Amino acid sequence: ENYEELAFATKAGFEEQKRVLGLLCGRLSKEREKAAKILENRITEELEDLNFLHVEFRVDVHRTDHFTAAGSDEVEFLISTNPGSIPPRPLGEVASGGELSRIMLAIKTVLADTDDIPTLIFDEIDTGISGRTAQKVSEKMAVIGQHHQVLCITHLPQIAAMAAHQFLVEKRVEGERTNTSVRLLSPKERISEVARMLGGADGSEGSAMSHAAHMLYVAGNLPEEDISHS
Repeated sequence: ENYEELAFATKAGFEEQKRVLGLLCGRLSKEREKAAKILENRITEELEDLNFLHVEFRVDVHRTDHFTAAGSDEVEFLISTNPGSIPPRPLGEVASGGELSRIMLAIKTVLADTDDIPTLIFDEIDTGISGRTAQKVSEKMAVIGQHHQVLCITHLPQIAAMAAHQFLVEKRVEGERTNTSVRLLSPKERISEVARMLGGADGSEGSAMSHAAHMLYVAGNLPEEDISHS
């Protein structure tokens, strides 16, 4: 009974809810677009700090014809890392492995206070960088490490020295088998390993050992008394 009236009322209620939802999504889109501009500027600053000298980073927010729990927008990160190249394109299509790690580092640095991902793993983040850029990368990873667990595979002393814990990964051929071992280094072992990364072939060169001890001390990862023994 009253099928037509109930169907009409239900459809009218649905259309009204859809209209209200559209208005709410429109308001959300405007807020998201404003936030995107702020995010673009902050991430661009971080990227320039990480030696992307002519980078253009863009957050593309566009409306769709469907609703989700997050509104009716699709958000995409676009980037161009070379001056005079084609316009910014989707992040995954443009960046190399090492670049992608540094770009992700910049994004995670900006979002460190709000991102709820517990563990971040960085591999090849030191590809093609050295000197001051390497130091900047290590400092930003330390910032992220205040809010997340950070695992990093690196060959750079600047990054290794900044870590709270350092593990040495080694491969050995025993008989006809190749075995990989991973072990936690003690503070004194860290000095030798960082010295080796600095260029001391066997980690015993005096100036490299002193430099390594100083780097670890400045990073807060070596007691002062251990410096005098290095």
